[in-house]
Amino acid sequence: MAVPKRRVSTTRKAKRRTNWKLEGPSINVCPSCGEPRLPHRACAKCGAYKTKPTTAAK
Repeated sequence: MAVPKRRVSTTRKAKRRTNWKLEGPSINVCPSCGEPRLPHRACAKCGAYKTKPTTAAK
């Protein structure tokens, strides 16, 4: 079984983990009403999805 010979220092561990940051969600603009919305989801304001109006509009 592989066992590390020496302890990994805090600096080395921090260098390896520098790219573990979270990203915020990408936000698109609704083509029909111009409101910000999440990609691949119907617009919460007008109910349109991929430029097609839906019957479930609020």
